[in-house]
Amino acid sequence: MRVAVLQFPGSNCDQDALWSLRDDLGYQAEYAWHESDSLDGFDAAFLPGGFTYGDYLRCGAIASQSPIVGALKAFAAEGRPVIGVCNGFQILCEAGLLPGALLLNASERFVCRTVTLKAVNRDSLWTRSAEGLIRVPVAHGEGRYVCEEGTLKELREANRVAFLYVNDMGEATEEANPNGSTGNVAGVLNQAGNVLGMMPHPERATRNLLGSSDGLVILRGLELVCSGYKTR
Repeated sequence: MRVAVLQFPGSNCDQDALWSLRDDLGYQAEYAWHESDSLDGFDAAFLPGGFTYGDYLRCGAIASQSPIVGALKAFAAEGRPVIGVCNGFQILCEAGLLPGALLLNASERFVCRTVTLKAVNRDSLWTRSAEGLIRVPVAHGEGRYVCEEGTLKELREANRVAFLYVNDMGEATEEANPNGSTGNVAGVLNQAGNVLGMMPHPERATRNLLGSSDGLVILRGLELVCSGYKTR
């Protein structure tokens, strides 16, 4: 499987994504520059974290206007797998591929620690293998997911909340929420289920040497979603 790792000015988690996809999952991962207007030849796309365009205006706002994101919209509309992590999640929301927005953490401080996640949606190919609790790191200053009350209701009713921040008992408590996200939401899916956006970094949790290999459970969804697309 050939995965595009999108690069923008200010991306800084692109190497983490590239090497985890290559070394730990065996995918053929390659960079795709933001000025490109095509994703031809790729089976899936990964939007990494970072500070695209210095996070000016809003995080991900300028990057969302890049030519590569125009190609990404068509790519996603075809049902191909797309995952956006941290700044990548912000870009997906700014581009309208996912609902809601990411704002300054409630603490008004940068948060860098390991969090515990629980897969809410167990039907998605992204989350079907996510049994039990998942331990992955977060590193962001503007990761508080917000959306209108009606939108949150729709996400819940349509089973599009992918992950919640929870404690070690699997409870979505205020203490377990690292950034004040509405409803402890850590990740959401688009209506078709092929696009996943999340603030925690699964690509930084692919080996026990790094503290956890739980991220592999999520990243393997790239292949599962891709297989589903190819067999339609």
